[in-house]
Amino acid sequence: MPAQSLWTLLSWGPDGWLDDIAYGALVTVALALATLPIGLTIGFFIAYAKQSEEPSLRLAANIYTTVFRGLPELVTLFLFFFGVPILLQHLIRYFRPDATIDVNGFVAGMIVLSLIFSSYASEVFLSAFRAIPKGQYEGGYAIGLSNWLTMRKVILPQLLRIAFPGLENCWLSLLKDTSLVSVVGLAETLRNAGVAARVTKHSFLFYSVAALVFLGLAIVSSFATSAILRSLGRREAQR
Repeated sequence: MPAQSLWTLLSWGPDGWLDDIAYGALVTVALALATLPIGLTIGFFIAYAKQSEEPSLRLAANIYTTVFRGLPELVTLFLFFFGVPILLQHLIRYFRPDATIDVNGFVAGMIVLSLIFSSYASEVFLSAFRAIPKGQYEGGYAIGLSNWLTMRKVILPQLLRIAFPGLENCWLSLLKDTSLVSVVGLAETLRNAGVAARVTKHSFLFYSVAALVFLGLAIVSSFATSAILRSLGRREAQR
């Protein structure tokens, strides 16, 4: 490939594709960041239910993680993206027969990735729960703290510190899994790189650029999570 052609393809503007790939990278980060709090919240409550004394809660939580850890991510995405509109169409046709239902690719990806992420995060939280001695709970109750205050003041800080390395791995997996949403038309990194590859016939170049984008996001994430982990360690030392 001539040097001039390469620099033209990787330039900004109408003749280049770098702006499209940069936009796709922003969509990738936005999708991952939108998924993260939802997945963490669901994962925490699933882990909490798994150690509940209520058998029905434990059963429901175990079924949840078995389903979303057992199904391939792409199958889950297809089931939601194509299946939910059909289901909703059947439900609303009794009220508005001419109505049509479309699922936004970003929203579909966020929901599906949240379900998948939470199923793995719940196992990390569950291991962290089991690593905290029962005496920590009893100590909180002994000084007059309620269940909620014991969880927030005593258990949760330790839980986050123990679970953080495992959650970091879940986050890196989430970043990579965002590329799956390209199959339903979301203009994220892999989708835009694929369009550029098909139009220009330079597949190796643009898929290499996409790989570098994901690698760069992983490196930045590693630095960020290391800083957060050090901050959690300092806070724990000050307690």
